[in-house]
Amino acid sequence: MPVVRSPEAVVHEIHGARFVSYATPRSGSKELCAWRGEIPAGLKAPEHTVSHEEIFHLLSGELLITLDGRTERVTAGDTVIINPGATLGVENPTRETAVSWVTTSVGLRAELADGSVLTPPWAN
Repeated sequence: MPVVRSPEAVVHEIHGARFVSYATPRSGSKELCAWRGEIPAGLKAPEHTVSHEEIFHLLSGELLITLDGRTERVTAGDTVIINPGATLGVENPTRETAVSWVTTSVGLRAELADGSVLTPPWAN
């Protein structure tokens, strides 16, 4: 039975945010991956278009989430469903780090506005 203990989670830092990966193909997952995202105060992450559906659940804090040009304020306990092909922007306008839990399918890719493609190591 694959069990990923907290100290075994792999940490990645990209675009000023911290991604703590738990469920990945490297840790035993076959179809899904999941990670904790830590979005620091004041961070505005670059917009990106996702290749796979993501389920984004905010555990603590408050964020501005923009999906395809529409912005919503999301608070702790809210869940955002991000469909494949959607363009996502995340901004933390507060003075506290926001913490999320995100789940998606293995193979996620994110295309940034400049055309570059990010293949997140925590999702592959």
